[in-house]
Amino acid sequence: MVEYLTKHYKKFIVKTIILDDDNLTKMIEQSKRLGLVLSGGGIRGMAHIGLIKAMQERNIEADSIAGSSIGALIGALYANETSTDEMLQFFKETPLFKYSFFAFGKPGFIDTERYVPILKKHFSENSFSSLKKPLFVVATDMQNGTERVFKEGELIRPLLASAALSPVFSPVVIDNVLYADGGIMNNFPKEYLEKDADFIIGSNVSIAGKLDKKDLRNSIQLAARITGLMVYASSHEKLQQCDLKIEPLDLEGIGVLDKKGIEKAYTIGYDAASFALDEIMT
Repeated sequence: MVEYLTKHYKKFIVKTIILDDDNLTKMIEQSKRLGLVLSGGGIRGMAHIGLIKAMQERNIEADSIAGSSIGALIGALYANETSTDEMLQFFKETPLFKYSFFAFGKPGFIDTERYVPILKKHFSENSFSSLKKPLFVVATDMQNGTERVFKEGELIRPLLASAALSPVFSPVVIDNVLYADGGIMNNFPKEYLEKDADFIIGSNVSIAGKLDKKDLRNSIQLAARITGLMVYASSHEKLQQCDLKIEPLDLEGIGVLDKKGIEKAYTIGYDAASFALDEIMT
């Protein structure tokens, strides 16, 4: 029997799914493979790093990872055995809006290709095979209107494509096809872990909570709300299917591209994950 609980903790709400008549420790020990799904969500994705930190403190390690957008980047860093401190430092140091990165002669405001040298510092071999854990990265084929999952071959360009939030970042050319943000087609790619993982932890940072009328006063706010609801709705059913789901609603107060929210999002994710894991491990 699956019971859906809403837990109030400090100033935010943690939503988790708990399986009755068992505890997480026992279930993970009995599981052959643990899967981790990391959603898209921009800067809010720093909460994924908080989750990974909380898991590692409790000796919980994922065997395989699936991610979209920021979740793909963090998943790759995790699969590369990058420490959580190094992950945070990476996102703090990597520029979002830099004049020399502006796109000229291609769609988008920022030229995504400019980030290739930055990622090569962290993924020197530039291949999925160099990672220590299997990783599934989702990107959107902008020409055919389909999603594609990358799991082998070159690593860096699929990561950049998955995280290329439109229309801010330019699409990335792979095999002569334009690819962009994986969250457009699949923001929560749980299905790529279902074959091999028998216990799945899901982390969703694309929050669609309640808004006041004052938060929908112009076309930009309305468009952002519509997009957010569409992304959340497409992921909602898969979120419910995870054995453990963590979704800190207070992340909604952090802007998707607001680097000032990095530490706050990380702390919210860490506290939420710690609270949820401790609740069901005791």
